[in-house]
Amino acid sequence: MGMAATESQFHVLAVDDSLLDRKLIERLLKTSSYQVTTVDSGSKALEFLGFHEDEQINPASPYVSLNNHQEVEVNLIITDYCMPGMTGYDLLKKIKESSSLRNIPVVIMSSENVPSRITRCLEEGAEEFFLKPVQLSDLKRLRPHMMKTKLKDQKLEVKQENQENPDEKIEKPEFQSEKLQQQQVQQQQEQHQQLGNNNNNSNKRKAMEDGLSPDRTRPRYSNGVATPV
Repeated sequence: MGMAATESQFHVLAVDDSLLDRKLIERLLKTSSYQVTTVDSGSKALEFLGFHEDEQINPASPYVSLNNHQEVEVNLIITDYCMPGMTGYDLLKKIKESSSLRNIPVVIMSSENVPSRITRCLEEGAEEFFLKPVQLSDLKRLRPHMMKTKLKDQKLEVKQENQENPDEKIEKPEFQSEKLQQQQVQQQQEQHQQLGNNNNNSNKRKAMEDGLSPDRTRPRYSNGVATPV
């Protein structure tokens, strides 16, 4: 069963090889009401995300399976840039190249203010680049990125549901058309009935008028003898 990501329950994956920095970012994220998972390397982050090198399959929602088989939705990844083995930039590229993970927002952190590094990360798809030490005010900029991605995921789910159930989309207008036809038939029947009633009333009126017409032949009495006029 998936864990719903409401506005106050976004799940952030924090990646940093420094224990001190991991503890700091974890505390700040929890203070901001986020659920937090921390790992100490890019490779462990990919393992947590269920990433495989040959993974180019269905771009489903970014869910990952833990050891207890509980699915947890990752709404954002925040990673240090300088890490041994796989850097934050390498992790960013892996995520953006993955069909099932590319929609997860990625934020890079670094203690070094190197403009070319910042530009390269942003061009590769990073949402933000924070300079360490990260401040609580910096983390306030994370929520809009997660909200935007959440809305995209919801629209994608609706689109996929419509594609999987095309009959439901067709049945609705057909049902409306059939109902409209029934209404039209009923209106025609009512019109015919009304027309018939009008004709009957007209005939009755005509009969009454004929009975009262002065041109109608009627008897005239003269000397006690009725003679037709």
